Amino acid sequence: MTSCRSGPARARRRGNRPHGHDERRRVRETLTHLATVLPRFSSPIARLLALQCALRADGHGQVHLPGGLLRAMRLGGHAMPWQELEHAGWLRCLPADTNKRQGGVEAQLLGADALTPAPGRTSRARAAHWALHPAPLTVPRAAPPAIQLTALVLAAHTAADTGRADAENLTRLCGLSQAQLDDLFDQLLRAHVLEAWNCDGDAGEVHWKPRPEHQREP
Repeated sequence: MTSCRSGPARARRRGNRPHGHDERRRVRETLTHLATVLPRFSSPIARLLALQCALRADGHGQVHLPGGLLRAMRLGGHAMPWQELEHAGWLRCLPADTNKRQGGVEAQLLGADALTPAPGRTSRARAAHWALHPAPLTVPRAAPPAIQLTALVLAAHTAADTGRADAENLTRLCGLSQAQLDDLFDQLLRAHVLEAWNCDGDAGEVHWKPRPEHQREP
């Protein structure tokens, strides 16, 4: 039985039209796949990095993340998430080529991710870009990785102006405990990213409502 608690509910308002339906679906599918192949408690930043690698890999499972992208993700010069994914046996960083990479990183995905890359590289690239700004639940780039990942997972499960998902599945996708996830929901509420959230303990589902975009604080 789920132990999730509910945040304060507020009056419903009309939300915006759905954003990036195809991109949202692609990201949701990739997050689900990563939850099955990465260790249960892989860090949020490693999961965000793995998502970008999976969506941007070519047909041979090779991926190049440019320096500008890594700096935008606040990963420039940080080796820890790469090492975490290498230790998990999910990828292998390739030798540095400074003329080609210009501060970026190249890696080879390993196992099934390299042997059976998802089709539609252009649509995957669009999904990778959407994942950096997952409307309607965007958070500041300076937000901690756990908040960024939680907002992304919720955005991938949001349709129109509401979202819902199985509580246990959310903890699996985020690699967090239920108590940690409850706290992050409250943080998103206080940050005016969410308007309300609640947990249906009987159904084991969490429901949430993004704050209307035009009323969101900078």
